[in-house]
Amino acid sequence: MLLQTAHLVGLQLCISCCWAYSCHSTESSPDFSLPGDYLLAGLFSLHAECLQVRRRPEVTLCDRPGSFNGHGYHHFQAMRFAVEEINNSTALLPNVTLGYELYDVCSESANVYATLRVLSMPGTHHIEIQGNLLDYFPKVVAVIGPDDSNRAATTATLLSPYLVPLLLEQIPKVNFLLHEDTVTLNDNGGPFSGYTIIAWDWSGPNWTFTVIGSSTWSPVQLDINETKIQWHGKDNQVPKSVCSSDCLEGHQQVVVGFHHCCFECVPCEAGTFLNKSDPHRCQPCGKEEWAPGGSQTCFPRTVVCLTWHEHISWVLLAANSLLLLLLVGTAGLFAWHLDTPVVRSAGGQLCFLMLGSLAAGSCSIYGFFGEPTLPACLLRQALFALGFAIFLSCLTVRSFQLVIIFKFSTKLPTFYRAWVQNHGAGLFVLISSMTQLLICLTWLAVWTPLPTREYRRFPQLVMLECTEVHSLGFVLAFVYNGLLSVSAFACSYLGKDLPENYNEAKCVTFSLLLNFVSWIAYFTLASVYQDKYLPAVNVLATLSSLSSGFSGYFLPKCYVILCRPDLNNTEHFQASIQDYTRRRGST
Repeated sequence: MLLQTAHLVGLQLCISCCWAYSCHSTESSPDFSLPGDYLLAGLFSLHAECLQVRRRPEVTLCDRPGSFNGHGYHHFQAMRFAVEEINNSTALLPNVTLGYELYDVCSESANVYATLRVLSMPGTHHIEIQGNLLDYFPKVVAVIGPDDSNRAATTATLLSPYLVPLLLEQIPKVNFLLHEDTVTLNDNGGPFSGYTIIAWDWSGPNWTFTVIGSSTWSPVQLDINETKIQWHGKDNQVPKSVCSSDCLEGHQQVVVGFHHCCFECVPCEAGTFLNKSDPHRCQPCGKEEWAPGGSQTCFPRTVVCLTWHEHISWVLLAANSLLLLLLVGTAGLFAWHLDTPVVRSAGGQLCFLMLGSLAAGSCSIYGFFGEPTLPACLLRQALFALGFAIFLSCLTVRSFQLVIIFKFSTKLPTFYRAWVQNHGAGLFVLISSMTQLLICLTWLAVWTPLPTREYRRFPQLVMLECTEVHSLGFVLAFVYNGLLSVSAFACSYLGKDLPENYNEAKCVTFSLLLNFVSWIAYFTLASVYQDKYLPAVNVLATLSSLSSGFSGYFLPKCYVILCRPDLNNTEHFQASIQDYTRRRGST
């Protein structure tokens, strides 16, 4: 049974060795080896281990900057000195030369590679499988180290099937003088005589040895005077025999090596917590919870949205309510002065459609406040997009109609008559508005905006919002409004030299420019900065577009009606037209 077990272990080690040598070079430096009749292997930590949490097995490179381990280097030099002293002595091992191969075992992976190299056959890098591992002779006869208990356990597990060390044949014949005492070994290589137990005393400037006990071979007896032991703790307290001290709160115990008492303390990541029932694994928080790094518990997330009672909400709501009052007041003012030249030149009854579309867009703003609902998500962006599209369509066709009347009615009489007889202005507004309506209906049907709870943006918050910003329909609706804005700007620019009473190029250009700037700023901010007040920025952009459209087109006309009634008469408008005709005729 023992031979079968040894054979199986040998097969596993052979496979491991072949894999190891194909993935990692373990060639020893010339300074770390010495030829001899018998080779000893030394496994010392010349560099410190790279302490980190590993999710999978990794090979650690030992020669890293700033990782030199002076303690392991002392062991390394001590073995070199001991071997050289034995070889230089004529009494210890006459006619026998010891050699060594020293390996840097800074980590478990380096320790495994070094142990497999130790087990290889002399002159090869292979471990041969034999039926009886008792007949297998690796190139080294004994291994010294490692000084770390975890790595020593690994090395012992790998070496034990090959019976390494199998003691030197000359060891039972050793007989030498050491500090005036004769040292002899029995047949098993053990000492016949007893030994004393000493401790280093570092209490003064110079260290000394203190005898604290002794051991005898016959009878077998061990005596230790515990009162002579000087511990380094406070009040000479005996230290606890533990590998690692307890971890701080919120730190998981990552086991290092084979023993559960030896671990590293690693803080739990944000979004996870350490349950006291399982100190070795951080558990994730629930979807509605969050936790900072190194936490022992999870906390409920704060649910946020643009509520009605916030100060920024009050400001935006007050501004929107003021805009609605201005729109209603302007509609009443225009209805009272419907037959005046100013209202007729502004489009007459078409003005009420423009004011109503701006009012519809203004009403959509109220859907941004409070917890999102399905009706609010369906209407708040789509209603604005449709209302503003109607306003831009009316603005475009009104500017285009003035250009036709003053510039092309005489040059293109056939086109002008067809435009008037077929109600071209109303037809354009209808087709343009229906196009935007079709886009919005497709958007709502295919990419339906729904209330959602967003968890990824902020670890401690739950954002209540609608999903329309992430849809293609939202983009198409705003691109269409952008095209209408460009067409309105082009038509108003063509009429920049019209009579003064019919020329709104400057005001319309300013309002459309403000509209462009508002939405460019919003989309830029939304792409780089995801904040809980982003809906407030959306409201501000919407409010800016509506206010700029109203101010650029209707405020100058309200000023003439209320403050300059002398300009709101037929004689003034006819004089303006005659002046334009003279200028056109002179050019």
